[in-house]
Amino acid sequence: MHNLSNLPVEAQPDRTLRVKIIDACGLSCSFCHNEGTPVTADNMHRPADQFTGSSGRSGRVSIYLRTNGADFLPTRIAADADFALALALAAVRGALPTSEVHLTGGEPTLHPDLPGPITIARRLGLTVGLTSNGEAGAAVLPAAAAAGLDRINLSVFGTTPEELAAVQGPRLASPKLAERKLATLDATIETATAHGVKVSANIVIPDRSHVDRVLRIIERHGRAVVVRMLVSLEDGGASLNAMQAVVDHVGAVPVRRIVTAGASDQRVRYVLPDGRTLYAKSIRPVRLPETCIGCRFNNDQDCQEGYYGVRLYRATDGPFMVGVCIQRMDLCMSLGEFVMSQRCREVAAFRDDETARLTRLHATASRAAQGCP
Repeated sequence: MHNLSNLPVEAQPDRTLRVKIIDACGLSCSFCHNEGTPVTADNMHRPADQFTGSSGRSGRVSIYLRTNGADFLPTRIAADADFALALALAAVRGALPTSEVHLTGGEPTLHPDLPGPITIARRLGLTVGLTSNGEAGAAVLPAAAAAGLDRINLSVFGTTPEELAAVQGPRLASPKLAERKLATLDATIETATAHGVKVSANIVIPDRSHVDRVLRIIERHGRAVVVRMLVSLEDGGASLNAMQAVVDHVGAVPVRRIVTAGASDQRVRYVLPDGRTLYAKSIRPVRLPETCIGCRFNNDQDCQEGYYGVRLYRATDGPFMVGVCIQRMDLCMSLGEFVMSQRCREVAAFRDDETARLTRLHATASRAAQGCP
């Protein structure tokens, strides 16, 4: 096993806003957190205290809903005539330094006007990325690229219908349906590449039973896109051990650790023997200094994502909402409340403090490694 503590470290300040633009999705991933929100289609007629995160007609799950206190249903964010999204993005950027908008779901390629939100964000000078399973990518990515989409992180689950079914609910048990889903993913990769959109393949790896699946994905897609292994939030140590098994098997050598200052995201960049790049993405134990201090999940076992960053939602028949934790959706507040709140100031200060601290820390470590005083 390689010693990661001696790697050079790059600290990148958190300047990203995640925006859930749609809740609909055609997959039913067993590990989905759905950005902390209920699946709208399964809960439309339920009061908030009866929202369910599983066993709905859609077959989808929201793994934290049972305890996270979510009390609103997410709706599609439209690029509408009153420019509500433009005002919301401008308000967040005015309160928190923001350089990138990352569109999430549900499945963003199912948004009926995906170029619309991208255009609005680009007009505000923001870079735009999205996370997708590629469900409708081939159809919508040409227009999205023309609107200014910079990159797409594709969730990749397998290379065969059986591998896809292994991480899906019963609804995708049909080999023919799973085969169609895989074909749409391939078409999305080809379309994105052809239109100049940067592509990465995200692979959640729960435990060692998934190692062979991940190896096949690396072999199939790793020559066309950058592959990123992601820790499974619910599986913790087992997931990290499985990542190490993959790295050992392919003979990858770690070259750099990339830390998002002010959020829990971190990645190790590896180089394979043939020169390709592989990333392993995991979670740092990061907490907001005030908001998280008294949280019931604030321990090594229960806090699975840490403080990951700021998320923007639109509540059904309600305002834009801002959240800071998918395990504590009860902390969400309306956009107007958030930009005027102590929590917003806490996030801004924490980002700056962590950036300065990590920059100093790793600059000192680098000088020491080089024998400099």
